[in-house]
Amino acid sequence: MAVQSLYRRYRPRRFSELRGQDHVVRALRNAVINEREGQAYLFSGPRGTGKTSTARILAKVLNCEAPIEGEPCCTCPSCIAVEAGTSYDVIELDAASNNGVDDIRELIDHAALGNPGRHRVFILDEVHMLSKGAEAALLKTLEEPPSHVVFVLATTDPQKVSETIRSRTQHLQFHLLPMHDLEEHVKFVIGDAGLSVTPEAIAQVLVQGGGSARDTLSALELVAASGGEADHSVNLDEFIEAIIENDPARSLAAIAYAVQQGRDPRSLSEELIRYLRDGFLSQMAPELVQLPAERIDYVAQWAQRMGNGTIVRSMEVLGDMLVEMRRAPDARLLLEVALVRISHVAESTDVSGLLARIERLEKQVERGGVAPTHVASTPQPVDPTTGRAKLGGAVRQSTGNTGPIARPQAPVAPAATVVTNTPAPAKPVGTVGEMWPSVLASLKPLVRALYSPCVVGVSSVDAVTLNAPNAVHKDRCADHLAVVASAYAAAMGVAINVTLGVSEGTAKDPTDRLAKARKPVPETDEVPHDDIDPSELVDAPLVPVESPLDQITKAFPGTRVVNEGKK
Repeated sequence: MAVQSLYRRYRPRRFSELRGQDHVVRALRNAVINEREGQAYLFSGPRGTGKTSTARILAKVLNCEAPIEGEPCCTCPSCIAVEAGTSYDVIELDAASNNGVDDIRELIDHAALGNPGRHRVFILDEVHMLSKGAEAALLKTLEEPPSHVVFVLATTDPQKVSETIRSRTQHLQFHLLPMHDLEEHVKFVIGDAGLSVTPEAIAQVLVQGGGSARDTLSALELVAASGGEADHSVNLDEFIEAIIENDPARSLAAIAYAVQQGRDPRSLSEELIRYLRDGFLSQMAPELVQLPAERIDYVAQWAQRMGNGTIVRSMEVLGDMLVEMRRAPDARLLLEVALVRISHVAESTDVSGLLARIERLEKQVERGGVAPTHVASTPQPVDPTTGRAKLGGAVRQSTGNTGPIARPQAPVAPAATVVTNTPAPAKPVGTVGEMWPSVLASLKPLVRALYSPCVVGVSSVDAVTLNAPNAVHKDRCADHLAVVASAYAAAMGVAINVTLGVSEGTAKDPTDRLAKARKPVPETDEVPHDDIDPSELVDAPLVPVESPLDQITKAFPGTRVVNEGKK
């Protein structure tokens, strides 16, 4: 015999057992106590928040033989029948599978019949799934129901319910449960059911539940069946560190391991988006974070390291990817591409990517001008079994896959400055100079067009001089020098001192060359030509010039002109 699920065993039986919905409990209990219950209610809210359970409690108390202060006794035959699902006073209909006109007409016919109890309660779950015809058939009965009938409509999407139906109901909105209430409920269930679950597993269950009591108890049941230990197959912090450290290889390794453990790419993406959202809320509105107390501080720490700009960009990229997953043959590939885009902002040229670079540079300045060098500076560890480099190993080789390692630091160079018009001598171009084409490609079109004629002059490990064609052009480039310096810092991972110069041989004002071009040619400089003999000059023969009309007439013999000269 199958064991009853936890969320069914611990379903609330009275209003007082409902958690996190005090506003709903207060409204319904007062209505029952004062005998002012409505004839149509609309319960809306996320899944697993108690909408259907509340509807059944209301049905029990409306037909209870001995209600106590608006609560059902749960011992009389009527209450027992409602709990067992055998009561003639309560009719439940799943509108998702019974959404036709005939289904609603049958329900209306039942409403006109008598019943043993004081009220006949109709519970319509997922009412937003009703067809237009079914809504029209239900509308008249909702407007003028029999005096003994009470309708309770439940939905997770109230916006899809027609306005005419909503206007005829009392709308009560259910909320996700606060984390502390949900934690107390989970600990009560664990103690009452005699389960053995570690504190770490409880924290994981609460995160997976996301404020839904049913989802949380389902996750708890799975953890308890697995031995009560937390599942470490997928660590979302691994993805977070890959984004913070700009390590695409680490994110790809995390995806590969998660898929190997049986995780679906789409559900993994949704879970990662929720985790990023918690990080964003920890910075903007900490009171809205639905996480255990011991996890809130940790989430706030990595959110501060990542920055709100990067968090928002990550959620946008993953959200767009989720939409594309609906019709993609390989969901894993889309997730890999999305995480590479997120964790490798140096190759991103969109606006959000540039903003993420600027935000990262600002944070480096706030930390005292210390920036991490490239991952390539650290030797990539090799897997002894295959002889190949380990994916993501560069960031885990000294930490055992627990977090980022300490990397070589480089001081931030002085702020970008503009030099004088002295020609810059040409010197060998170093690494910074070699990055100029990619930095130029990442600039906005206007700045890119302005800096396209510039060439690299002097460069070192942390400085570069860009030579403009002339002094006038250099002055125009100086207005956007800070933008170029930011782009260089984002591409190199360290602040670069960018200066402007003038190419050799063009240091003088170009107006000098224009002045030379405009000088009159000296009289002594005559254009060479052959002598002409006047006796050889003859008059050119006179050739009659034909008008266009004559040419047309000659080309088409037999034609005649009609209304010549008229427009």
